[in-house]
Amino acid sequence: MSLTAATGSWQDWVMQMTASSTHMIGRDAEAQALLASFADATESKPQAVIIGGEAGLGKTRLLEEFLATVSSQARIITGQCVDLGSLAPPYTPLTGVLRSLAAQIGLEAVMDFAGPGRNALALLLPEAAAEIDALPTANRVLEAVSTVFERACESQPLVVVVEDLHWADDATLAVLRFILRAFNGGKFLLVTTYRSDDIHRGHPLRDFLTESERGRHAKVINLGRLTKDQVRGQVEAITGQDAGYELVENVFARSEGIPFFVEELLGLGDCDAAGKLPSTLTDLLLARYERLDDQVQYFLRVLAAGGVCVPHTQALAAYDRSVEEFETSARAAQRGNLIAFEGNSYTFRHALVREAIHADLLPGERTRFHTRYAQALETADLGHHDAVEIAYHWHATHAQEKTFKASIVAVVEAERSYAYSTAARMGERALELWDLVQDAEASAGMPRYALMARTASAHNQAGNGERSLAMIRLAAAEPNVGGTELARLLAAQARYLGFNAQLGSAALLMRALELTPRGSDDVLRATLLNHLAARYLLEARLSESITVASEALELTTVTGDRMEQSIASNLRGSSRVLAGDVDGWGEDLALAQDLAQGNIDALMRFRINYSDSLHQLGRYDESIRIAEDGIRQARELGVERTTGAILSSNAVEPLFARGDWTAARALLERNLSLSPPSSFLAYLLRSRIWSTLWSGDTDSAESIFRQWQQLLGELARVEMQSRLALVMLSAELAWIRGDLASAWQEVSFLSSKEFRPLPGLDLPLMAVAARILAASRNAGDPVATDAETSLREILHRDSFWPTYPAWLALFDAELGGETGCGTDPALWRQAGDLGAVLPAHLRSYICLRRGQAEHGAGNRADAIAALREAVKGAKKLGAGMVVTLAKDFADRTGLNLAGPSTRPNTAEPTAREAQVLALVAEGLSNKQIGAQLFISAKTVSVHVSSVMRKFDVSSRTEAVNYARNKNNPQL
Repeated sequence: MSLTAATGSWQDWVMQMTASSTHMIGRDAEAQALLASFADATESKPQAVIIGGEAGLGKTRLLEEFLATVSSQARIITGQCVDLGSLAPPYTPLTGVLRSLAAQIGLEAVMDFAGPGRNALALLLPEAAAEIDALPTANRVLEAVSTVFERACESQPLVVVVEDLHWADDATLAVLRFILRAFNGGKFLLVTTYRSDDIHRGHPLRDFLTESERGRHAKVINLGRLTKDQVRGQVEAITGQDAGYELVENVFARSEGIPFFVEELLGLGDCDAAGKLPSTLTDLLLARYERLDDQVQYFLRVLAAGGVCVPHTQALAAYDRSVEEFETSARAAQRGNLIAFEGNSYTFRHALVREAIHADLLPGERTRFHTRYAQALETADLGHHDAVEIAYHWHATHAQEKTFKASIVAVVEAERSYAYSTAARMGERALELWDLVQDAEASAGMPRYALMARTASAHNQAGNGERSLAMIRLAAAEPNVGGTELARLLAAQARYLGFNAQLGSAALLMRALELTPRGSDDVLRATLLNHLAARYLLEARLSESITVASEALELTTVTGDRMEQSIASNLRGSSRVLAGDVDGWGEDLALAQDLAQGNIDALMRFRINYSDSLHQLGRYDESIRIAEDGIRQARELGVERTTGAILSSNAVEPLFARGDWTAARALLERNLSLSPPSSFLAYLLRSRIWSTLWSGDTDSAESIFRQWQQLLGELARVEMQSRLALVMLSAELAWIRGDLASAWQEVSFLSSKEFRPLPGLDLPLMAVAARILAASRNAGDPVATDAETSLREILHRDSFWPTYPAWLALFDAELGGETGCGTDPALWRQAGDLGAVLPAHLRSYICLRRGQAEHGAGNRADAIAALREAVKGAKKLGAGMVVTLAKDFADRTGLNLAGPSTRPNTAEPTAREAQVLALVAEGLSNKQIGAQLFISAKTVSVHVSSVMRKFDVSSRTEAVNYARNKNNPQL
């Protein structure tokens, strides 16, 4: 009987009958978890749910049931990842999601939702015909998609669905990762699915899943296989009849508890006899397919070459038979429960079936079908023209020339849409084919070294540092490359070394400059000079940085390149101030700001360097203002959460220094959540560790430090500012845990050959070194006798710095007194008088140390007053370390920091208590007092405690002093 008959065949009826059970079996807990996340989302608590499991476990069924439940309460938009091996087209599922939204509210409304990022959104929606934004950063895409979702969930809950995440490209994962971090509010739920058995070691989704599981609002649902009882329930739900013992045993054994296989087995008819069932998984997956007529099988083979979900126009173009046969076959395949119709596309009911059919293609069929798909895509309109997909189909046909050309186009398209991982992989594919095609250079439109350089750049942008360096070295080693072209390659290699915290950038840039003498290419030479000046600045080679930046400024003034001119002036000014020109450096920065107008990149660089210099000069308010100006502009441009995050990180330290710890912590955590570049991440992590330490949570600070010590150390190798900051952080961690030997070893870097002065960072480190030296002396630990002399020599080099007097006063106080341990109260009072320009936590610390010195000098009242001031100031900041140190000292010395009692104290000691107190005043112990009064030491302790309670004091000494002040006649 033909499947095209109106009534259909018996097998057709069976397959429709066994499509699925009327209700889900064994997924109640998972369904409730999804609904709970949706409930949280409706209360403006953004949620993400990631559903994982082996192929065939029912991820899509669970999702469909959930969506059906919430469809009346939320807007649902969906996207599907496509299976093109390791070369998934960039942003495909996100394009699908946005088109799904556009179908509901209109394309123009979607573009309006993007606000300032509408041009970047055009990369994902070419049908919008908007002008592509030329800003060379992927941040705009991240911001644009996030902003659209944010706006779309304002009026009603929004559920965004992305299926089959195991096929997602890196660019898509980057957007989803950003959304998971950046969303702080809104009625938003993201639901994704992935096939866990496809996530091998090294799969790009692994890191995404690990990171997502740590998220505050992310939930992972892992589906398991069904039990035998659950399989019985599924069989009975599908057949509508009680399931016999043999049937259940047989189906359970063959399906291994995978719901999809249960359905497929039941679709075969008689399942009672084990011998009648397919012997392999492939046989099972093809069983339904093989029962269909030949023409339907042919249709499915053509469709399988197109992927899991194939647009009608593409499928029809690849089909070489009549339209009538195409449509008839499509309907039969749908009735046979092998495909479904979704909009204008055909979707295989399960990816496993598509994979099995595709693997069963004959070599000739594979070539013909993929060729037709490639040709159909090449002639498609702009919205459906994807070079990566075209390259995939040509590659499947082994057409090397066409694969090569399509791969080159794919590199360009992926770069334009900031899908750098895809660009890198397509570049490598083209390079593999270079020697196999005719006149590759003409076909590519570039020499091989240029393609290598582009591929290296894509690897670098994608965060694959080692691969980018390996590729750019190969490019520089290509024969027949020299002059300015080689200079560009060396400059790129220098940049990648810097990005990956490796040494050697300066030497490469020097060699590149030798290849670019004056008059050869002055625009390139100016850029190289700026790169070298920036590297010298980071390495604290300040005089060299000033010289090189001056040449760049001179050259750019002639060429008229305002951006590079602004950068040169910026670098020279930033170097001049650190080198001692604290009066004239502002001229360069003012010029840099003026030249940067209209150029976002130059303006952001100006604000970053200027705000940092102001912070080191102790001008915290100005530093914060400059950074906040940049943040506001980033907000206007729609890049507040990306480009703006870099400037936000620059505001964190001056906020801490000014004393706005609450604002600093909020900004710090916000920026850490946005996955900044590794260098900015290191800066933020240092601030987080430091603030955690000074907040009093030493254990957490140590834990975070150990976790990120390698990253901090890598950056410290190539940046002097990071080296000094890491030394200070390591020293303070060792100091607070009492490991003075390790702490001293850290600060001894100041006298090493590698040390280069940067006064804004040297001076705080000098103060820490003095603190450790004083503590070591007090503990009797051996320290070199000339240690203080050496430190003072280094300290004197920074005498030109505006905040030097305050740091010198703190240094002197730490090492003051007869023993050099910080015991001179006058020096601490002087440090406090000058401490207004010091970071806020040190003002409370100075009060603590003054209190300790006053107590040592016998000034009890002054000690209490200073310690109370330290505690009050530290509590206001949140500097719990100072609070703990102050209270511990007070407890050890019997100082009452609580202040006089506010309740009237009318209770008088009894006669016996007065006797006990008198003997306490003589310095006797409880045991000695008990012997004199013929009572036990325990009874003495009870009397002493009673007196302390009546006098509202915290120690025996205070009780005696209180009684004397009351003119007790017995004392």
